[in-house]
Amino acid sequence: MLPFTVARDKGYYRAEGLDVELILMSAPIASRALLSGDVTIATVGGAGMPPLLRGSPFKYLFTSYNRAMFWLYAKAEIRDVKGLKNKRVGVSGIGSGPDSLMREILRLNGLDPNRDVAVLSLGVMPTIFAGLENGIVDAAMLSPPVTFKAEEAGFRELVAFPKQDLVELQGSVLVRDASLQSDAARLEKFLRGTYKGFRYIKENRVGTLPIVARYLRVSDTVAAKAYDQVVRPSMTQDGTLNLETQTKAVEHVLTRLNLKEAPPMSKIFDFSLTRKVIAEIQATGWKPGP
Repeated sequence: MLPFTVARDKGYYRAEGLDVELILMSAPIASRALLSGDVTIATVGGAGMPPLLRGSPFKYLFTSYNRAMFWLYAKAEIRDVKGLKNKRVGVSGIGSGPDSLMREILRLNGLDPNRDVAVLSLGVMPTIFAGLENGIVDAAMLSPPVTFKAEEAGFRELVAFPKQDLVELQGSVLVRDASLQSDAARLEKFLRGTYKGFRYIKENRVGTLPIVARYLRVSDTVAAKAYDQVVRPSMTQDGTLNLETQTKAVEHVLTRLNLKEAPPMSKIFDFSLTRKVIAEIQATGWKPGP
């Protein structure tokens, strides 16, 4: 959520004449809210892919990250992924990006994610970590800053997904096709504000760290660790993806859904508005402020 939070707090959306409300939802719920029209934009990444591949009229217009910023942590006595057989694993929601990643890593380790492991949908990150702490689950898919707490509490890191050769979209702009047709001008304004927030994070470490600390409710030291080890290395070049990366983002979801082939990438991604915004901003020589 960081690029959107920065864009809101720095007034980039307001400068576009937009009053943007950021509503906390688990990723699967956000995808359903987008489909029903209850929200205009969903900032989900991987969670938007299953409904899209099953025919939901969505498109990705922008993505902040293309690396999976998740870690699989387990009780200390579970030594590796194979040790998860007949165990319970917590995720944000069935069909979410972390759920897809977790199932993929189970398959790579010879486990059937539908039979060998019980997957529990626990919602937002603090609730997932509480489930691990309280023994509701034996392992969980976590993201920072909860990962630091898991390490301090003695849980074992089984998989660091940023180190895996997997493309996972996060912090994306996902919209309905109908909105792209009927509301392109307003979406362009949203993308302009978002891109400026994205640039601020990428180019202004000093200014971003206090925002990370406040948003994640962590110390300055932990915020710096999160920025340097997770946020900055996982960012896309400019919010868009080349064709090869688009294909990789779709492949592992296709496998999980048992679908033989994906629709053309042009039916999934449309970065034309983002590229227009980037060109205009670069032409003005705009730079992130303090």
